[in-house]
Amino acid sequence: MPHAQCPIKNMKIAIAQLNPKIGDLTANAQQILQAAQKAVASGARLLLTPELSLCGYPPRDLLLNPSFVAAMGTTLKKLARDLPPNLAVLVGTVDENLKVHTTGGKPLFNSIALLIGGQVKQIFHKRLLPTYDVFDENRYFEPGLQANYFTLDDLHIGVTVCEDLWNDEEFWGKRTYAVNPIADLAILGVDLIVNLSASPYSVGKQQFRELMLKHSAVRFQQPMIYANQVGGNDDLIFDGCSFALSRQGEIVSRARGFETDLLVVEFDEKQRDFKPGKVAHVYESSDEEIYQALVLGVRDYSRKCGFSKVVLGLSGGIDSSLVAAIAVAALGKENVFGVLMPSPYSSEHSISDALALGENLGIKTTILPIAEPMQTFDNSLAELFAGTEFGIAEENLQSRIRGNLLMAIANKFGYLLLSTGNKSEMAVGYCTLYGDMNGGLAVIADVPKTRVYSICHWLNRQGEIIPQNVLTKAPSAELKPGQVDQDSLPAYEILDDILERLIHKHEAAAEIVSAGHDPVIVDRVIQMLARAEFKRRQAPPGLKITDRAFGTGWRMPIASSWAALKNTSPVQTSPTPTLVGKDRKDANL
Repeated sequence: MPHAQCPIKNMKIAIAQLNPKIGDLTANAQQILQAAQKAVASGARLLLTPELSLCGYPPRDLLLNPSFVAAMGTTLKKLARDLPPNLAVLVGTVDENLKVHTTGGKPLFNSIALLIGGQVKQIFHKRLLPTYDVFDENRYFEPGLQANYFTLDDLHIGVTVCEDLWNDEEFWGKRTYAVNPIADLAILGVDLIVNLSASPYSVGKQQFRELMLKHSAVRFQQPMIYANQVGGNDDLIFDGCSFALSRQGEIVSRARGFETDLLVVEFDEKQRDFKPGKVAHVYESSDEEIYQALVLGVRDYSRKCGFSKVVLGLSGGIDSSLVAAIAVAALGKENVFGVLMPSPYSSEHSISDALALGENLGIKTTILPIAEPMQTFDNSLAELFAGTEFGIAEENLQSRIRGNLLMAIANKFGYLLLSTGNKSEMAVGYCTLYGDMNGGLAVIADVPKTRVYSICHWLNRQGEIIPQNVLTKAPSAELKPGQVDQDSLPAYEILDDILERLIHKHEAAAEIVSAGHDPVIVDRVIQMLARAEFKRRQAPPGLKITDRAFGTGWRMPIASSWAALKNTSPVQTSPTPTLVGKDRKDANL
């Protein structure tokens, strides 16, 4: 057990804020080795790396492959031999549960390995395993049962892993897990606590993390270091923003957000606390923060999937304009290709606005009119559709023609196709399967329409990037003459507030109505949200920027009658209400 009276020395501790590629063990080990060399040059004695830094987080079902686990163990031992001999390094890895065949449980631990002097000296196991939202760690891991610490130069250092921080009953007002690893380490009398994390980004989360850790630092009088992963892995974005707190709960150092970084903090022997160090700025607005997250998400998804160029459809609307701007920031203007596909219903300003955007961004564009393919489809279906009125089926053919053209371009030239639909549309099914939903990545699928406008206004703060007419004209799918979104949907300010209450706050219809919304509109939105589930299941991965995204953490049934039975709604309607928006007939399955 640590003894507080042991003499201690000043120690520099480096935090390697790394961007691993999942499964690339060799490259990830090389990143750790390079960070170790920089840490030694800075005078550091200890280097921290994020949770599962050796394989990248989240590895998901790669962990079910025994050869992958074995390769990780081999790579870890080689890394230990390659590291500078006098530097102690904490590396995120997995460890086999050797008791699984006798006592049961899961075959692996989510672990931290202490490497020093060419050897794996100690292994520490994560104690709290999250199973909410995008997390499913009980699928793979057995929880650790004991407090983790080690001694380095007479300094007693407590080790926690990500979720181990998130169970302070005083901060939360309750306990989610039976134990609080921070409290256990404080009882042992460690000198400081480090936390190695892979905590996915959501808007405002960093401020919450700092508030939570400040509470723990003050409560337990413990200096604390939080080391987080950075980068995009599939739908998840990791913001980094690693930081160190004094025992008074003050931020003494903070790494940059959405970038790799090496942060060095110094533990002061006399003060038994961290000295003030480099503190990176926090973002001035949520719009800036979300934009930087999406840029990182597009850059890493493209890079890690082997794409250098992207293609997207430019409609002259605000959604495709924002996605194009993000793509340029992520990959460079020379790597973004915009395709205009006007139909006979497209307005002149749609074409001119899209071309103006392309000019502002400096990207290559081309125009592929779709009137001729539309006529071909009409001719092919003329006999079968005889005697019926023009409707949703014909409207959606336009979107599907565009989707086919974009996929053909992506296939021909090896481009990644970016989908441009926003969260409001995805929520209520105002999108077309095999049309505008086509793509390899849905960039703004977790960004509500009102936030899309807000980010675009922020982008234009120092000069026009998004053409002014795009910001002021009524949004429209332009699938028939004079069409605007609000022919079919509530005003986006109303729709987004209802969706926020339904999706994020889990409010019942009666609560939403009592907040001032029309009960008929509330009921209609509930129905649309439920009936669009089958579309969302077929959508490309969407970058997550909120705590409730339509991605790996969204697990709703498709064949469900909860909303239809009106268990949450105070309004009486017919059993098969009319749905609104593109593909509304498809939504009836």
